[in-house]
Amino acid sequence: MTKHLWDAWHAEHERKRADRHGFLAVTSLNFLDETPRRFPDAPGAWSTGPGGVVVDLTEGESLTVDGTEVTGRHSFGVLPERGGVSAGFGDAVIEVARRGGFDIVRPRHPDNPLLTGYRGTPAYEHTEKWEITGRYVAFDEPRQVTVGAAVEGLEHVYESPGRVEFEALGTPLALTVFNGHTPGGFFALFTDETSGVTTYAANRSLAIGAPAADGTVVLDFNRATNLPCAYTEFATCPLPPAENRLPVAVEAGEKTPV
Repeated sequence: MTKHLWDAWHAEHERKRADRHGFLAVTSLNFLDETPRRFPDAPGAWSTGPGGVVVDLTEGESLTVDGTEVTGRHSFGVLPERGGVSAGFGDAVIEVARRGGFDIVRPRHPDNPLLTGYRGTPAYEHTEKWEITGRYVAFDEPRQVTVGAAVEGLEHVYESPGRVEFEALGTPLALTVFNGHTPGGFFALFTDETSGVTTYAANRSLAIGAPAADGTVVLDFNRATNLPCAYTEFATCPLPPAENRLPVAVEAGEKTPV
């Protein structure tokens, strides 16, 4: 990738990060249980149980769900892990989701100071040095990998189809990968020797395209990005598996946010 293409990609990534209802707009993280509770940044009393998430809206309160105004009691049903729905509330969006086996409510307000004051994320200068060709090696069977989370006591489980082997700075390395958002693609969570120094200490994420017919893949660490937990305490981001702690300094991609 040329620097021109990287500049365009990074600008688009920053635009999405600063979306008015993106994670910079999150004002609280609330874990639900069977006791109905109200939150100062969302309407209604929220609870969850075997039938899923329920909100009880009092007179004068409403939400917009799938384009329809709802009042009174509304059931969001049982949500799948890493799934969720968004309910409108004036200029805000109320995220109702399931993370690490817990149902959560996470309001997103476009006037949140974290969002309105956001001025961008620093990154290393683009360099072809960190565009590395590796090889995807599939496991005999996909593995369920349990990793920690930015929230203490929370765990995430991801399916890993294999790992990517490569060499950087003369060192043979490998990353356990998870299934990505594009067909056949992957993503890897990792730390390296820059973590906690110039890059965010807990994790960075790298999207990897589908392997070629011979198994080769390109790891473009210029596209290593921060997860939401680098910006807000209200994120439930996964942490890298232990084997993805790279013993080299990956001086590419996004740095620690200011």
